[in-house]
Amino acid sequence: MDVLLQLLISGVSLGMIYAVIAFGYQLTFATSATLNFGQGEALMLGALVGLSIAGSIHGGPYLNYWLMIPLVLIFGALQGTLVEWIAVRPAIKIKSEFGWIMSTIALMIIFRNVAENIWGKDDLTFPSPLSAAPIQLGPVNVQPMQIVVVLGALAMMLAVEIFNRKTIYGKAVVATSNDRDAAGLMGINTGAVITFSYALSSASAAFAGVLVAPLTLTGATMGASLGLKAFAVAIIGGLTSGVGAIVGGLILGVAEELTGYYVASGYKEVPGLVLLLLVLAVKPAGLFGKLAIKKV
Repeated sequence: MDVLLQLLISGVSLGMIYAVIAFGYQLTFATSATLNFGQGEALMLGALVGLSIAGSIHGGPYLNYWLMIPLVLIFGALQGTLVEWIAVRPAIKIKSEFGWIMSTIALMIIFRNVAENIWGKDDLTFPSPLSAAPIQLGPVNVQPMQIVVVLGALAMMLAVEIFNRKTIYGKAVVATSNDRDAAGLMGINTGAVITFSYALSSASAAFAGVLVAPLTLTGATMGASLGLKAFAVAIIGGLTSGVGAIVGGLILGVAEELTGYYVASGYKEVPGLVLLLLVLAVKPAGLFGKLAIKKV
């Protein structure tokens, strides 16, 4: 039982990282019906930029971990804005169904190559801002950074939800999500809203990067697997549901940890893919998603 509880805690911590990245997918899909397939690279760049600021490479550290986070958020927002300007806006303008897919994938490859040239191809160690000594909670040990990951992920998603509900700009985002054409007729600058959603999406991924980096190795390839798994989480939970991102992330994170321990580490990737196939077969909109009805 103690081992099971330990695996559940590790799974929850990992699942919340998936949830934050999946939440970014949902932000862009809601406003523009497009996705940034380079979301994992936004996480990777956030972690590496954070390492350059708070780590010992490139002449650092310049700031401590906590002061570094706002700068990484700004960097992530700028990177997301660039993606929207270069890859998404032209495709939306000409109403290309697949242009944004290929463009975001192309930028994903470019960002990865740039990272390899700046930070190298080897994985790097990200200094933890907290003690590595685990905290004893009953029969299980919890790393302090695991607690920070869960609380930070929840805080990020809660902040976005409060922004959408309580601010005039957030309500413009919600209106665009509900009906982009109607929002445009009401005077809302839907183009700016879409740009903002991409900025917020990449900022959330960059934030996830600096959360998970102290628990793992940091490198140019770290975002590929996390981004793909988070995409599966977004599909499982539903691309229109924030709750679905959290539930899907927790399911996948816990399933991976249990499979890795009780079956074999080489099969950790299998549960998520099997669950994805089942959900697509039974409930294509996701566990918490809603089917869109288009009038023709």
